[in-house]
Amino acid sequence: MNVAVLAHEKFPGRAKTAVGVLRYTDDDVVAVLDRENAGTRTTDHVEDVQDAPVVASMDEIAEDEAVDALVIGIAPIGGGFDESWRADVRTALERGCDVHAGLHYFLEDDEEFAALAAEHDCELWDVRKPPTDLGVADGSAADVDATVVATVGTDCSVGKMTATRELYEAAREAGMDAAFAATGQTGILIEGAGIPVDRVVSDFAAGATERLVVEAAAEHDYVFVEGQASLVHPAYSGVTASIVHGARPDYLVLCHEAGRESVHGYDQDLPPVSSFPERYETFAAPVCDATLAGGMLNTRSTESDADARDAVAEFSETIGAPADDPVRFGPDSVLEVIR
Repeated sequence: MNVAVLAHEKFPGRAKTAVGVLRYTDDDVVAVLDRENAGTRTTDHVEDVQDAPVVASMDEIAEDEAVDALVIGIAPIGGGFDESWRADVRTALERGCDVHAGLHYFLEDDEEFAALAAEHDCELWDVRKPPTDLGVADGSAADVDATVVATVGTDCSVGKMTATRELYEAAREAGMDAAFAATGQTGILIEGAGIPVDRVVSDFAAGATERLVVEAAAEHDYVFVEGQASLVHPAYSGVTASIVHGARPDYLVLCHEAGRESVHGYDQDLPPVSSFPERYETFAAPVCDATLAGGMLNTRSTESDADARDAVAEFSETIGAPADDPVRFGPDSVLEVIR
């Protein structure tokens, strides 16, 4: 499938969904929409992703260029729809493109978009719309035969989805029978399946994660669960709690961004990174004996590989476990612990 990815004024730093799609999707990305960076290419901004032109709007993608879907590759705090995107979504639908969005604002509830989708026989896929038959967790994740690994974070947007995906893909390449359990919009867009835990009624959020783990474990030996948010985030810690308690992981992988000192979106200092291994193991302890397998450090703001390796080594020493930058250097040292 050929897709265009909308990332206006956020690419690449604040468009983690767009970057995730560019890095991991099996689809062909024909263009990224970003008014600020129009005229450049994706690889001018991010390494190790699909190379595609950055354009200002859907109108700049040639009519004879096949585009099957427009993916909204950004999700602002609160998951709202920015009205400045409307023209591009409208154009995509008029061209017969499906539209995929990981917002809390559902496109299928938008009268204009619903009418255009019906007129042009397009699909509106609201990725954050959860199943309607979810229930409370019953502890069944504790009984699975598979090894369950969950990523956790010091904060939001530190690379949990990326770390999970890199571990999963490296495991598969190493011959391990592994599954990827997608719990957020980016992971679901890449995998094509999953449950958006942050959109689930709070009583059922742990049950949603449990369902993902139990279903994946029935078919695979290893289940890598995409983490969300952080236990110390004042807004989103509930999602983290539900994933950890619902998944009942055997191993935890702590994710952090080099240089991150304050909580995303808040004037609040992060606790010491050294406190997080015990914080997460203690939190998980009432339901499972989860052990820290290692850490994943996002060094995107570090220019040289040498400085990045020093940062990873320091992070490893701080958390008392092996660590990697999964994108820059691969996840092998942490994966070896899990094996």
